[in-house]
Amino acid sequence: MGDSNFDLIVVGSGPGGYVAAIRASQLGLRAAVVEREHLGGVCLNWGCIPTKALLRTAEIRHLLGHLDEHGFTVNDVQFDFAKVVKRSRKVAKRLAAGVKHLLKKNAVEVVNGHARLLGPGRLEVASEGGTRSLEAKHIVLATGAHARTLPGLEPDGDRIWSYKEAMVPESLPESLLVVGSGAIGMEFASFYSDMGSHVTVVEILPQILPAEDAEIAAAARRSFEKRGIEIHTGAEVAALMNRGEAVSATLRLMDGSSKELSVDRAILAVGIAGNVEDIGLETTAIRSDRGHIVVNEWLETDEPGHYAIGDVAGPPWLAHKASHEAVLCVEKIAGVEGVRPLDTSRIPGCTYCRPQVASVGLTEAQALEAGHEVRVGRFPFQANGKAVALGEVEGLVKTVFDAATGELLGAHLFGGEVTELIQGFAIARTLEATEAELMQAVFPHPTLSEAMHEAVLDAYGRALHT
Repeated sequence: MGDSNFDLIVVGSGPGGYVAAIRASQLGLRAAVVEREHLGGVCLNWGCIPTKALLRTAEIRHLLGHLDEHGFTVNDVQFDFAKVVKRSRKVAKRLAAGVKHLLKKNAVEVVNGHARLLGPGRLEVASEGGTRSLEAKHIVLATGAHARTLPGLEPDGDRIWSYKEAMVPESLPESLLVVGSGAIGMEFASFYSDMGSHVTVVEILPQILPAEDAEIAAAARRSFEKRGIEIHTGAEVAALMNRGEAVSATLRLMDGSSKELSVDRAILAVGIAGNVEDIGLETTAIRSDRGHIVVNEWLETDEPGHYAIGDVAGPPWLAHKASHEAVLCVEKIAGVEGVRPLDTSRIPGCTYCRPQVASVGLTEAQALEAGHEVRVGRFPFQANGKAVALGEVEGLVKTVFDAATGELLGAHLFGGEVTELIQGFAIARTLEATEAELMQAVFPHPTLSEAMHEAVLDAYGRALHT
């Protein structure tokens, strides 16, 4: 155990925390990171990464069911569900080990245990081996978030699951209720549906994927329902109970009627809340509001020298937002020139269901509400050569421009691999590109990205392939 005085201490080692510690070390600061559970946080261990491993498996199972379209005949395709889950855990373990290596490589000291502030610049770390006091001029809170629950809708770890239990099931449920249709809910709905479960989704808001453009969400809903996923929007789960052999649910539907449902399992995906409890905020001037730490544009809290980044600092709850905030926060601390506050409208969001959904910037409705006169472009994947060759013709690219200035206000994509395409529009937003630059950009052929180009052209009546 070394010296307990550091230039900067990070509490939490998720995609915000470990990046903050590494960047601090690169800038010459003596840094430590405190982690109470697993290096890499929820993202690497129970979220972003292992879910993508599961979704990849589900994609393969879907493709195996459509091999005849490609000229193949395969009989008796089977899968070992335990091996499916085991692979996702192996992927998570590998990347968590990678974070451990990166921290060691950058001379960041890792302190295992639960950190609690003891006042400005001081904290105590409790572990099985005892307690250790640490001090630093700068403390960055990157404690992440946990699954939110609602009264009467609490996971029991048996048949009513949080995201954690949903990732390591012992067997595939025949039927499943997903409560909430945000990114987490729809990814699990997509995975279990493709693996063979009958899935019902309940969303209290009028559309699934509530953060997305209404047109894109409607296209996604049609796709999900076509493959057999039952969806109820404007509905709520009035009662949910584990009956031992099944879960019984009472749904209150949009028209005021009720529906009784019996399923093998239920997944609660009704949002997240920041981890602000039992970290000693009350010993400082740091404020929390509705489960999140209050920060300014530089991620500074009300207590000088104390900062918060990532999920605990509020929406959007995205790993890449946390990592960007980490670098911004630490570079501001270190006095790096040219650091600018984060514009959250430039952060892309991705949902890895099948087909995928991705977006950046304002929806069409948001742009109109903000007072913009808009030009909207659309291009379907069914008119894209690469999509046709792949057999992935379901999809749409939508662009929203300011009619007066040509500024790209938002882009919204639904279809195969659109989570890999959205960065093009994210770069355009960061560079403040207008329709002129985007039209002049040369897109390679044949690629799915050509649909992006055509959606820009379509906004100005110049689409070539529709």
